[in-house]
Amino acid sequence: MTPDLLALPDFSNRSFLFVLGSSRPDGNSEILAREAAAHLPADVPQRWVDLNELSLPDFRDGRHEETGPPTHGTEKLLLEATVGATDVVIVSPLYWYSLSAQAKRYLDHWSGWLNVPGSDFKERMAGGTLWGVTALAHDEHVVAEGLVTSLHHSAAYLRMRFGGVLTGTGSRPGRVRADEAALLRARTFFRTEPPLALFPYEEGVGAGV
Repeated sequence: MTPDLLALPDFSNRSFLFVLGSSRPDGNSEILAREAAAHLPADVPQRWVDLNELSLPDFRDGRHEETGPPTHGTEKLLLEATVGATDVVIVSPLYWYSLSAQAKRYLDHWSGWLNVPGSDFKERMAGGTLWGVTALAHDEHVVAEGLVTSLHHSAAYLRMRFGGVLTGTGSRPGRVRADEAALLRARTFFRTEPPLALFPYEEGVGAGV
């Protein structure tokens, strides 16, 4: 069976949030993510957020202080967009074998949202799916395992599903378009049924949701 003939999963009542964390517009990671998104069913809602276009402050840990709802407009926008999606796709180039500063700052704010009164952030994220897309300046994609582990464990903590990370080779602008294997993987990337993310110590012991 060819990739184009693979059965589509049930996309009813699903919506995708693509969070762009590159330091430049139209980067290789975004090109790869848009290729994958183009193969979603046309009626599946997509929302794209470019962190470079938003004034998101550095995360300040206030877990042991009295905190209220996010007062910064950008933070509130991102919180609502995040909990409003069933599928969150982190689109980040591989920088020093991990996420970009922009993407990491966004994930750091998840820590704060866990403690926003009435947000029920962890409960609302549970059961959703976290995905990743990254371009790297290396032909051996195993070097991106640090980024993969970071996203996988974040999903495990929130009891989300993890769809994996779509990787492609690209350093110079547009280079990922020459990675034919990555573009082929992109066509079916979102057609999988992602498993519940589990920490390594939970695997094989019948951990529940």
